[in-house]
Amino acid sequence: MFGNLGNFDTGMLDEFRRMQRDLDQLFGATPFPSSIRAAARGTYPPINIGTNPDQVDVYLFAAGVNPERLDISIQQNLLTIAGERKLITEEGANYYRKERYDGEFRRVVTLPDDVDPDKVEATYSDGILHVRIQRRESAKPRQIEIK
Repeated sequence: MFGNLGNFDTGMLDEFRRMQRDLDQLFGATPFPSSIRAAARGTYPPINIGTNPDQVDVYLFAAGVNPERLDISIQQNLLTIAGERKLITEEGANYYRKERYDGEFRRVVTLPDDVDPDKVEATYSDGILHVRIQRRESAKPRQIEIK
């Protein structure tokens, strides 16, 4: 049906890949993931956010980060988490591909209006940072009794 694909000239595809690398270096890489398992640029560490009537839970998957060097703050319903992950690399080695993030990062998350910035807990265990923000008591649903 397709004939002999063994004679397909891959030189043209290699040239397109080279052009893409050159353009990425010139203009910066695109914000889109390079593969189905890759994260988009600027999205390290990966994050999960969940809520329930009592609290908001934020999980950052940041293996290899020193938790003592994390900066966590809340201002005007924005949760900001900044830090740095340093990877040990072999001096003089040529890396053809590096998929582990190395360097400074900053994630900013918009929180619901009813969170209480005075009731925040942060724990770090097994490479996962868990930030728990309580909701204000006045914002929690309450049952009204009929008399």
